[in-house]
Order: sequence, then C-alpha cells, then structure tokens
Amino acid sequence: MKSRYLRLTAPLVRDGDRLRKATWDEALATATGFLRDARTRNATRSYGMFSCSKATNEMNYIAQKFARVVMGSNNVDSCNRT
Repeated sequence: MKSRYLRLTAPLVRDGDRLRKATWDEALATATGFLRDARTRNATRSYGMFSCSKATNEMNYIAQKFARVVMGSNNVDSCNRT
C-alpha cells in the first residue's frame, strides 16, 4: 500500500517561487543567513519562537534560551496556557 504522505529525502531551499533540492551545507547556510538577518534587523520585532506545550520542559527551555540569548528576542510562546 502506497503511503499518501511524502517524506523529504533532501533539504529544500526556496529559489524564486519554487523549492529545489539543496545540499545540507547550502540549506544550513541559508537558514543561518535568515536568522542572522532577523537578529540584525532588531529581533524584538522580526523574530519569534513558538514551542509546543507537549514538548519536554528541557526542549521548551532550550527554545526560549535560543530566542533570548542567541536571537535577542523575548518573543517566546509555548502555548502552556491551556
């Protein structure tokens, strides 16, 4: 039986209006560039972190630590209100 869900077998990067296969080095460099740009443009207004309330406390801690220390943004939500 063929699965209706597709798995990614390689990283994808946006090239204009389409996604194309890329190497891991290119994909990580692209992601790093976007994060660096967000931090440079005042991360308090250009970056936010969403984490999951079903994740472990450790995972949510790392997510908020990354947002606050690395990105310089207090915009963190883990939907723990519910």
